[in-house]
Amino acid sequence: MNKLTPLLLFFLFVSSIAQVKTNLPPIQEEVKNYALETVASGISIPWGMAWLPGGAMLVTEKSGILYQIENGVKTEIKNVPKVYNRGQGGLLDIALHPNYAQNGWIYITYASSEGEGEGGNTQLIRAKLQNGGLTQIETLYKAGPNTTKGQHFGSRIIFDKEGFLYFSVGDRGNHFVNPQDITRDSGKIYRLHDDGSIPKDNPFVGQKDAKEAIYSYGHRNPQGLALHPTTGEIWEHEHGPKGGDEINIIKKAANYGWPLVTFGIDYDETIISTQTEKPGIENPVYYWVPSIAPSGITFVTSDRYPEWKGHLLIGSLKFQYLEWLKLKGNEIIGRQKIATDIGRIRNIAQGPDGFIYIAVEGKGILKIIPN
Repeated sequence: MNKLTPLLLFFLFVSSIAQVKTNLPPIQEEVKNYALETVASGISIPWGMAWLPGGAMLVTEKSGILYQIENGVKTEIKNVPKVYNRGQGGLLDIALHPNYAQNGWIYITYASSEGEGEGGNTQLIRAKLQNGGLTQIETLYKAGPNTTKGQHFGSRIIFDKEGFLYFSVGDRGNHFVNPQDITRDSGKIYRLHDDGSIPKDNPFVGQKDAKEAIYSYGHRNPQGLALHPTTGEIWEHEHGPKGGDEINIIKKAANYGWPLVTFGIDYDETIISTQTEKPGIENPVYYWVPSIAPSGITFVTSDRYPEWKGHLLIGSLKFQYLEWLKLKGNEIIGRQKIATDIGRIRNIAQGPDGFIYIAVEGKGILKIIPN
């Protein structure tokens, strides 16, 4: 009987997935009605992208380099903090304050060895850019403790329409400990004021030993955050294990279930959980089985892409294409490949000029030019 138990659990798990959702749309092959233009080359693992008011781009490279790109010329920004460059950790996301033109604040997440323990964990800073270097660097949050594990640092940064700052931290490879425990960092999405102070209406403020910056929990490795242009809701995607990458709409105090529920199994084929839903846990808007390894997410609002406008674009590290997800309200009703075999996509963003930009490993930054 003991030999049959893992197989029985596996069939129970597969059966539970079928009962939850059975009508996932198949992906359509691409119809190429665009060209790709190289904006910047020679960037090994580009991660974050942001635009300065004059149109220059800021691009983070995982090893610890921050580039300013203008008219095809890359310039390295000086005085970038030392990063813990291990596994999936390094220099991660970058975002400008919504009122950047007035206050000049730039926000950056990176894997940092500061704090308790050996190794590193995700840190959020803000700084200003002056004379080609970062100045007035302030640490706003440092997740802890550090660990030498190389996986699941997150991390994305986004501001909502009210000016709150959100950023994500993965479970740091300790999934049976961190994500479900609000007294511990990691496996969370955090909400702060722009100066790093904690909003008084954060859901766990005042709870004994809670990390009061937490806004939602039960996350595995969130590497996508996007603000819905109409509703103002924050959409998130995260890596599942072997199967079960998810898209979620982030809600205050919500538990997104990892590892209590999942649509995937572990990489060694063992069962993490036989449950795909549970009372008190938010169900995903969408999930992928098999996993696509999602990276980067953006809503298209530009008139340059009339067919894509109002829909969602997400990159795939695993399958090396951009996935166009067609929306009807909050429902995914169709999928189509874009930029097939482009390479491992790390990020996708719509620039202030209305064009879509893709960060691709080993290539750099590409721009989608519609025909």
